Amino acid sequence: MGIVGLVMIAMLLLGFPFVITLIAPLMVYLGVEMPLVNPQVIIQQMINGFAAPSLVCVPMFILAANIMTSGKAANRLVEMIRVFVGHIPGGLAITTNASCTLFGAVSGSTQATVSAIGGTMRPMLLKAGYSSSFTLGLIINASDIALLIPPSIGFIVYGVVTSTSIGKLFLAGIGPGVLIFLLFSIYVFFYSKVRNIAILDKASWSERWQAVKDGGPVLGFPIIVVGGIYAGIFSPTEAAAAGVAYALVLEGLVYRTMTWKKLLGTLLDAGIVTGVVFILVGSGQVFSWMISFLRIPQQIMPVIIGVDPTQMQLIIVVVVAYFVACMFVDPIVAIYVLSPIFQPYVVSTGIDPVFLGALIVLQAAIGSATPPFGCDIFTAQLIFRRPYFEVIRKIGPFIGILVFSTILIILFPGIATWLPNTAGI
Repeated sequence: MGIVGLVMIAMLLLGFPFVITLIAPLMVYLGVEMPLVNPQVIIQQMINGFAAPSLVCVPMFILAANIMTSGKAANRLVEMIRVFVGHIPGGLAITTNASCTLFGAVSGSTQATVSAIGGTMRPMLLKAGYSSSFTLGLIINASDIALLIPPSIGFIVYGVVTSTSIGKLFLAGIGPGVLIFLLFSIYVFFYSKVRNIAILDKASWSERWQAVKDGGPVLGFPIIVVGGIYAGIFSPTEAAAAGVAYALVLEGLVYRTMTWKKLLGTLLDAGIVTGVVFILVGSGQVFSWMISFLRIPQQIMPVIIGVDPTQMQLIIVVVVAYFVACMFVDPIVAIYVLSPIFQPYVVSTGIDPVFLGALIVLQAAIGSATPPFGCDIFTAQLIFRRPYFEVIRKIGPFIGILVFSTILIILFPGIATWLPNTAGI
């Protein structure tokens, strides 16, 4: 596989799109080392990658998120939170954390959350006295929570690859997401007090009531999706369809921001994003197939974890592997490539796949905001027009909190498993 690595590195340095750097080296390898293998197998494996019925909910969740982000949902959600906490130390930063957490239940995407919440909160944070680097570090790391709060594409992909209940995975992300929100909020509270960051005037109860009336309907989306799955009313696919219907009603009839022209644009955008996601899924499947075909896991895994690893040894290796991988490649690809490698050992050691899924998606979230190639870093660069090193300068404490959260979840698995274990699914 040395030729694959060389071609991949060369293509990355030359600026080729990431999907091309995955597929082209494999085609070169097949042509040079395995000329008798039909190259059409790559197309077949790509199709197998996104043929799973469970992936049907992905485009619907993407469409629902696009509908909500195209209207006033994000601004109303931010304002509803701000009027309750804006007057305490770190109130605006806590508002950012809470908005990203709740908006994650609408978008399920870290990049969409960076754009929607970051675009609203960054000017307010700067005006209050926070440094530009701090606001960027806060926004991209708080947006990571969106990957844990359902609906999450990361959980959908992991569920498909490992045949784990997507409904239970959705519920397993809520506890870790809330934990990270609380830890981030404690950090920004003391950070703001030490630096004497300005606070807002306390809102009156009439202002709060008006904000709740305006922003409260946004919370209907996670109630329908999460509540429906938890109660056993919906499957994830049915919840996605219900989410699209609710988003259309909310933006079209309640907020009246959705026009036919805007809806057409939203449908086209959702199609583009879905295409990108499914290309990544297919590419990950091809790479995973090649690794399995060459029996690479059987060669390297005994060296890494030994012949008879304990549960804790395997968990640590899995967490480190995903943490490092997601710093360099898209989380979807990392999940598709690595999960089949570890899955036989997960089964043999008896690790709860739902618990492990929560840890893995958390590492994907951390990697999304970690140098050198975290996708949220480049999203923030594009949206806010700020240089790379300014974006990453203040992320250290947030990454530290995320790593600490990982340790807590490993030590106290109930943080992730309590909700799915009590659900009627």
